Amino acid sequence: MPERARHGSNLHAPPHLTRSVLRRTLVRRLLKNAAIVATLVGMALAIGATGYHVFDGLPWLDAVLNAAMILTGMGPVNPLSTRAAKVFATFYALFSGVFFLTMVAVLLAPALHHFLHRFHLDLSEHQSPRTSDDQ
Repeated sequence: MPERARHGSNLHAPPHLTRSVLRRTLVRRLLKNAAIVATLVGMALAIGATGYHVFDGLPWLDAVLNAAMILTGMGPVNPLSTRAAKVFATFYALFSGVFFLTMVAVLLAPALHHFLHRFHLDLSEHQSPRTSDDQ
């Protein structure tokens, strides 16, 4: 099946309709990814708050604040008093650094995908296979 037919686009559609469909698709994908990111960030925040509450005995509000500050890369608000809390904070901070950057990538992926299609930068269609002479 041709690539365009598989994606449901109409080759003979007026350009303004095609742009409208692409915009709706972009918005739908952005909203879907935003919902996924919000869910995962909420789960990561819950893990962090629970860890600070359990391991350091912080009240829930302070635990959530510490988790949010670590998750966004700002650093802890309250000093940690137990060894278990410090070990937890170490692993949570390492997790948070990778997690936050990954969530930004997931959130922006539909926009990059739209950009590549908008400017026809699908490189896989234009690359020629390498021959043994090219190596």
